[in-house]
Amino acid sequence: MTTTAIRKKLVDYLKTADDKKIKAIYTMVEDEINTKANDWDEPFITELEKRSKSLKSGTAKTYTWEETKKAAIQKVKTTKRK
Repeated sequence: MTTTAIRKKLVDYLKTADDKKIKAIYTMVEDEINTKANDWDEPFITELEKRSKSLKSGTAKTYTWEETKKAAIQKVKTTKRK
């Protein structure tokens, strides 16, 4: 099912759902609705687009899972513990 179809089903459902269900649904998403943490500003979007183009063109530096795992293990080994 597409996101558009899901949105339509949710909108249709919310029109007829009882108050208890509406409040329960709202409680699940209230923090997300009230936060600005999910708002992407123009510089962030521009950076995402730049990185996406770099990845698609093959010019981005990427790492294999093995390289990533090796670097993470090395970082843990060299980090001083308190």
